[in-house]
Amino acid sequence: MSIDPREKVVLFIDGANLYATSKAIGIDIDYRRLLAEFQAKSYLLRAYYYTALVEDQEYSSIRPLIDWLDYNGFTVVTKPAKEFTDASGRRKIKGSMDIELTVDALEMAPHYDHLVLFSGDGDFTALVAALQRKGKRVTVASTLTTPTPMIADDLRRQADFFLDVAELAKTVGRAATERHERAPHVDRTPVTADDKGK
Repeated sequence: MSIDPREKVVLFIDGANLYATSKAIGIDIDYRRLLAEFQAKSYLLRAYYYTALVEDQEYSSIRPLIDWLDYNGFTVVTKPAKEFTDASGRRKIKGSMDIELTVDALEMAPHYDHLVLFSGDGDFTALVAALQRKGKRVTVASTLTTPTPMIADDLRRQADFFLDVAELAKTVGRAATERHERAPHVDRTPVTADDKGK
């Protein structure tokens, strides 16, 4: 990881995108270990987790994860997802958090040196460029190990550093079949094409 231990670091996690990435490489992210990994290597100011929630469901499989993150050092940002039926009659859920993440990253920019963005979504390329113009360093975390890369090429090129989630998983991941009793780590947010790297 290319982080200077003196840097003030923030993590911005695009929940749906990181879920799609970890699922594609066959691991679950252990969020407790993820936090510890960055706290050990830098001055971690904040860790943000963004996801959309389907509010009218009686039970949401992501709710236990959201609650756990909220009580264990993450700032969780949610909004209601929109449900719709596409042209072929299939139920779809759309819930992009791109705008919320972008606004927060820019507003908080005076307070950190290095932003680590967990997303492969090419829509964040302009955000990365804007932060760099403000003198910030940006690491993008996604993967190139899948048959179809989970990160947009222009986003990877724009970032100062690229962190492969498959490599990071060696210290903060576990096989998708393992389960942890106390802290749920599986984000089952429905993923739409808009949420994946383009």
